[in-house]
Amino acid sequence: MPILKDIIRVLEAFAPPALQESYDNAGLQVGDADMPIEAALLSLDMTIGVLDEAERKGCNLVLTHHPLIFGGLKSLTGRNETERIVISAIRRNIAIYSAHTNLDAVPGGVNGMLASRLGLQSPRILDPMKGRLKKLVVFVPHDHLEPVRQAIFDAGAGHIGAYDQCSYRSEGQGSFRPLDGSRPYVGKEGSLHLEAESRLETILPEHLVGRVVEAMCLAHPYEEVAYDLYPLDNPWNEAGMGMIGELEEALSERAFMDRLKAVTGVPVVRHSALLGRKISKVALCGGAGSFLIRSALREAADVFLTGDLKYHQFFEAEGRLVLMDIGHFESEQFTRDLFYDLLTKNFPKFAVRIAEIDTNPIKYY
Repeated sequence: MPILKDIIRVLEAFAPPALQESYDNAGLQVGDADMPIEAALLSLDMTIGVLDEAERKGCNLVLTHHPLIFGGLKSLTGRNETERIVISAIRRNIAIYSAHTNLDAVPGGVNGMLASRLGLQSPRILDPMKGRLKKLVVFVPHDHLEPVRQAIFDAGAGHIGAYDQCSYRSEGQGSFRPLDGSRPYVGKEGSLHLEAESRLETILPEHLVGRVVEAMCLAHPYEEVAYDLYPLDNPWNEAGMGMIGELEEALSERAFMDRLKAVTGVPVVRHSALLGRKISKVALCGGAGSFLIRSALREAADVFLTGDLKYHQFFEAEGRLVLMDIGHFESEQFTRDLFYDLLTKNFPKFAVRIAEIDTNPIKYY
């Protein structure tokens, strides 16, 4: 029987909380991280009905995409649905955990699942994150270069696209004078020392800085490690919002909508004016993705697929691509399958169940 914190560790290794948007509240909503988990129920949303189903099926963890608590709670009186769910979950000893925009931001997350179901080839992030990368520079004596470099890589640094263990090295001479109370690896107290050193450079996402620096310092022989961290403006192509890719075979606009219906089960597709041309390059964003219309236009997509489009936003297609809205729930529904695959792979003997209750508040007639 896994402990909740072990499950959280797996989830957050896949979708780090540091990648969530500033307005978000992903993470543990209710529960004790040290509690043993008997079984997990997977749902897009958290409702009283989902909580009832969890209790009925012997699940003391509910894993959702949309967080139960967004704006914070100032009281627990049961005066609204959120407070009632929290109170009821505590009474039933059921934990609630949510992975939201951090799960949207990783390549294999919400958007990656939708891209995969649609058969997109070579999918990539539509709008890569910016300002999330750091350059790490450290000065190392020659005889310790490889242990320090490997420690940095093992901690997660050095990834650029489809490459890992990326670094650059240059040679130089470091100087220092050990003062009273120091315990130098080389040199003598009170005397200037010159040491042949390597300048080692690599790249890393900012949320890994603490872990990488700690590993680097443990592997480094010096008492005081000289290193620099520089902010980078480079786009981070390994995280961001939306996906874009190519269909294996171009389809007519109506044939593509037929595929959408077959894959997602939607009864209807809202769309802007059809342009009478083949669909090949597909951009998409699960949930509410209108903020990526400009990105889809910039990437010359033939269609942009999302949910929650408003009336005036359909005009933003500008006759250059087709906007298609299949609904918020429908475009994110495969998140439950993503959770299922992630948990069963890491905890093969653990009971994981997908909620049967339909939490989509929007109905069609």
